[in-house]
Amino acid sequence: MIRILIVDDHMIIRRGLMQILTSEARVGEVAEAADGPAALRILRASTVDVVLLDIALGERDGLDVLKAIRSEFPAVGVIMLSVYPETQFGVRSIRAGASAYLNKGCSPEMLFEAVVKVAGGGIFITAAIAELLARNVRADESRPLHELLSDREFQVLKLLAQGRSVSEIAEQLSLSANTISTYRGRVFDKLGVRSMVELLTYAARQDLLPM
Repeated sequence: MIRILIVDDHMIIRRGLMQILTSEARVGEVAEAADGPAALRILRASTVDVVLLDIALGERDGLDVLKAIRSEFPAVGVIMLSVYPETQFGVRSIRAGASAYLNKGCSPEMLFEAVVKVAGGGIFITAAIAELLARNVRADESRPLHELLSDREFQVLKLLAQGRSVSEIAEQLSLSANTISTYRGRVFDKLGVRSMVELLTYAARQDLLPM
């Protein structure tokens, strides 16, 4: 039986996933957590085979939680779930250690297929992710500039694109405003932009604006 932990800050999403998953005979216990700290507490207290992890966890980025899980529980498979298309976070999630990246609009059949594959220690790659990975291998020099950002820089870019101020980002990420300003400067330099208007123009052109 596959033991699953659902990590999502929306209760209605957690309960919907739980209802879908418990209808499958191969699925055993299904636990739920609303945030990263709660998820880590459950992982420390019980055995989990697969974590379904939302990439946008309220005040904490799902990629940060992914790294914490990978560091402390390397044998646990993590499936990233997101409303964002694969082009935004798919390859980045796989590179960060996720065993799969699924859009929340995927079918229950695809979700079950991914859960079974990941529970067995495998990596589940959708056709869209496979194409993106192939493009990256074939033409690294033509990758979009934002793919050259570190995970923290990309996180700051995403929050800037949401209209957050430096002080708001600093509070959300529990970092100093000076540190965020430094990341902001690095983002500007790597993207070749000189103002927020240019940054937002770039974000819109690359489909990075919030949906």
